[in-house]
Amino acid sequence: MKRKWKLSHLYLMIVFVILYAPIFYLIYYSFNKADNMHHFTGVTWKWYKEVFQDTRLMIIVLNTLVIALLASVISTIIGVMGALAIRYVKSRYVKNTLLSLNNVLIVSPDVIIGASFLILFTIVGIKLGFSSVLISHIAFCVPIVVIMVLPKLQEMSPTLLDAARDLGASQWDVLSKVILPYITPGIFAGFFMALTYSLDDFAVTFFVTGNGFSTLSVEIYSRARQGISLTINALSSLLFLFSIVLVIGYYVINLRQNRVNGMGDK
Repeated sequence: MKRKWKLSHLYLMIVFVILYAPIFYLIYYSFNKADNMHHFTGVTWKWYKEVFQDTRLMIIVLNTLVIALLASVISTIIGVMGALAIRYVKSRYVKNTLLSLNNVLIVSPDVIIGASFLILFTIVGIKLGFSSVLISHIAFCVPIVVIMVLPKLQEMSPTLLDAARDLGASQWDVLSKVILPYITPGIFAGFFMALTYSLDDFAVTFFVTGNGFSTLSVEIYSRARQGISLTINALSSLLFLFSIVLVIGYYVINLRQNRVNGMGDK
């Protein structure tokens, strides 16, 4: 058992090194005085200053954040309603069908989803840009929210709902005062997952973005094709830091919610 424990920890360490080494390598050279990633000649904040002085890049950052926040909020609302519909549908066949359709969107390759949306927008006549990117992000974020919320609904005891109805609660009271507070951790999890997926999506966005509108992932890809620029390193480092803040924020909110639920149970 001791040997098995050591092997499992060694395996995890190797996985984390493979995942994080390139990221820290990129961050390390974002402070390089030289304009290459071959020789580290000294520490500088030059590349970070260039990021904040680039007006076009700041507009793209704003576009990305607006798209991510709007897509996350809208997809969370739709996803919660979808999870409720799947949970309380009576027919097992219909329930399994809805779950399968939801899961297909999660496992489908982003290239296929992006190409499908491009064809759809072209046929319908929707101009590629802010609207097309927002609709696409909402579409692939909704299944993620459903998957995060549905387990909380399934673990909720039916006796809670029966007790609320016996006390005279209306359907709206049951939903707003019993169901939604209980599944709040799942809602927050779905929101943050949708936010991170929207922020770092490239494949789908690449297909549906148009001239004059871009997001960070597409912009970084375009700049990287032109050659090595440590401004990209600085920008990527800031994105990585922002992702860490999001993850920490989610865990803090989740921890507080669990404490509140624990106090309520007592």
